[in-house]
Amino acid sequence: MPPMRSVDEHRRVVADLITARPAAQVPIAEALGLVLGADVVAPLSLPGFDNSAMDGYAVLTEDIASATDENPVRLPVAEDIPAGRTDIPTLAPGTAHRIMTGAPLPVGATSVVAVESTDGGVDTVTIRASTKVGQHIRRAGEDVTSGTTVLRAGQLVTPAALGLAAALGLAELTVLPRLRVLVMSTGTELVTAGQPLEPGQIYESNGVMLAAAVRDAGAEVVASPMSDDNVDAFRQTLQGYAGSRAGEVDLIITTGGVSAGAYEVVKDAFGGGAVEFVKVAMQPGMPQGAGTVDGIPIVTLPGNPVSSLVSFEVFIRPALRAAMGRSDNERPRRAATLTEDLTSPRGKRQFRRGVFDPVADTVTSYGPPASHHLRWLASANCLLEIDEDTAELAAGSRVHVWDLR
Repeated sequence: MPPMRSVDEHRRVVADLITARPAAQVPIAEALGLVLGADVVAPLSLPGFDNSAMDGYAVLTEDIASATDENPVRLPVAEDIPAGRTDIPTLAPGTAHRIMTGAPLPVGATSVVAVESTDGGVDTVTIRASTKVGQHIRRAGEDVTSGTTVLRAGQLVTPAALGLAAALGLAELTVLPRLRVLVMSTGTELVTAGQPLEPGQIYESNGVMLAAAVRDAGAEVVASPMSDDNVDAFRQTLQGYAGSRAGEVDLIITTGGVSAGAYEVVKDAFGGGAVEFVKVAMQPGMPQGAGTVDGIPIVTLPGNPVSSLVSFEVFIRPALRAAMGRSDNERPRRAATLTEDLTSPRGKRQFRRGVFDPVADTVTSYGPPASHHLRWLASANCLLEIDEDTAELAAGSRVHVWDLR
């Protein structure tokens, strides 16, 4: 028997398969959560004009220099300037212009008096406080100067980044697009939810679970069909989705049909071709495969649900996110104190479901290690990673934790 492939080696194989799509322009409404593929240079300044930072009155600072509560200054209100006014009036000495927040500052004005320091008059205003030159004025370009690089390639598009792009009048951003993934589950025993079960049948869950994991990783699910354990039917189903969408599928993920028994449909369909099937030194998730089908990268995962999702976390999720430019492609890794004694198969890297308590800095294994116990994975918030050379861990040991929260 050939030696088992290490976890780290198989991670490299999968990562080399999954590559980025070319940067493309998308409407800003579709860019959230993507990574910029080019710098964003401001086409204009922000603010684009001097404007008021307060609701109040635009004045000449010297006209109200003596204003106090005891000795207010009264000025005629010569203009009313709401936000959005496009003709810019000129402020004459000895007058005030009532002005709203964001409205353009009149020519000649040197400060704005907040409405709270006045009587709010419309024809004549009583001002009870002086101001400093420039007070409550937003100067043109004080936030962004035209020609400045405001967002960098490689930066994640956040709501704030979208707000800035919109404020600059940009309708599109250049981003690294989401990868498009076909998720395909196999097994004659599988039945779609909502249909009655016959003896020996189970409801299909891996496709639902992996499609959700793909979306959670930031990629796009093209489709998630299932196939029975007939090689011709499997190939036909795969071709129907991947072949008919040439150029629209960046990655195929299959689940099931890769072990050593009979009716291993994925292995039978691609064995000896451009897909390499190996045993990886891990538990759960030993049977794995990776390669290409008609030029499309394919990663074949085992069919047991825990093996399938753990394999996705270990091999596919970080590679997907890296190919979409994400710097946070790995789950956060922690060290925590184990609350119990544990054993692990020597020679395999074990990923146990666990409950991590960040306050106590402890972790407890959660549920049996077998790969069909999906219930426990659904309630776990971490994976305990136990390396290949460790067979026993005592309570109180420090262990590696993948934080799934």
